[in-house]
Amino acid sequence: MEIRVEEVAAEELKEKPAGDALGFGQIFTDHLFKMKYTEGVGWHDASIEKYQNFSLDPSAMALHYGQAIFEGLKAYRGKNDEIYLFRPKANLERMNKSAARMCMPQFDMDDVFAALKELLKLEKGWIPSTQGASLYIRPTMIATEAGLGVRPAHEYLFFIILTPVGAYYPEGFNPVKIFVTDKYVRAVQGGVGNVKTAGNYAASIMAAVEAQKQGYTQVLWLDAVERRYIEEVGTMNIFFKINNEVITPPLSGSILPGVTRDSVLQLIRDWGLKVSERQITIDEVMEASGSGSLQEVFGTGTAAVISPVGSLYYKGQQIEVNGGETGELAQRLFAELQDIQYGKREEPHGWVVPLS
Repeated sequence: MEIRVEEVAAEELKEKPAGDALGFGQIFTDHLFKMKYTEGVGWHDASIEKYQNFSLDPSAMALHYGQAIFEGLKAYRGKNDEIYLFRPKANLERMNKSAARMCMPQFDMDDVFAALKELLKLEKGWIPSTQGASLYIRPTMIATEAGLGVRPAHEYLFFIILTPVGAYYPEGFNPVKIFVTDKYVRAVQGGVGNVKTAGNYAASIMAAVEAQKQGYTQVLWLDAVERRYIEEVGTMNIFFKINNEVITPPLSGSILPGVTRDSVLQLIRDWGLKVSERQITIDEVMEASGSGSLQEVFGTGTAAVISPVGSLYYKGQQIEVNGGETGELAQRLFAELQDIQYGKREEPHGWVVPLS
């Protein structure tokens, strides 16, 4: 794939933020990558150019019918100033699966990965060197065809933007408070809960706002039919350690197959710990808390990596997890993944890809 590169003039380059002044998703780099799709032509007009506004027709179909998907991955500045990516092909593969489910065109993963590397080389100076900070990568695809009518669009825009980030949660790597909702539902089997489409996140906002008003960081979703079986947190997959068994809900069609989730499962198996992908009800968790067998709860995701849970609120009852402290397993997983992602530790699974 030919890529037109238009570098921003030196005098127009943005001032880079200090590594200790990074939030999440508030500052964007100087350049982006984009390409267009037209039915009958395929992908074309690939370019790396200045980060700037797009022009969309008011009837662009993404705005009306929700054909919009995205991904999230990171670039890390590690030892000897080397730049590393963590399982980037897994994210691109998942995005193609999202595209297929949303009746959107798939892309050649090798072409897009090559484009991403070219963009990262140009924006290498934006990758923070502060411990724990990274460059978040957001590939996105939207339907741009102008017209009304519920059907797959014939034109699309794919783009990649970059943002230097610190900790996802203001709390940093500290236990968060989770609100369990049985009032709202996120997804149902047969729907689109297992793909990373924009509408899933729009559907989650009201519950998240209500939870935050009550002092909770995130929402834990239950299944949409019985509202008993645990599914995932708004931005993370979820794990429980009960009686020395690590449990996470299975990929039953309504849960996003997280790359970090898969990595955590592999590490736990490598360490010889007992782990199960099985259905687990909120009642089982509450009972385990009451009996003292609930040892840890933590979330996994690209943004937060590992997020220990200090308390859960469900139907008027708040339970404390591990005394409100970060658990030993969550701490070990966080340290291991960070070392792998920053190139400090060799790993046998080929997860780390140097930028070269």
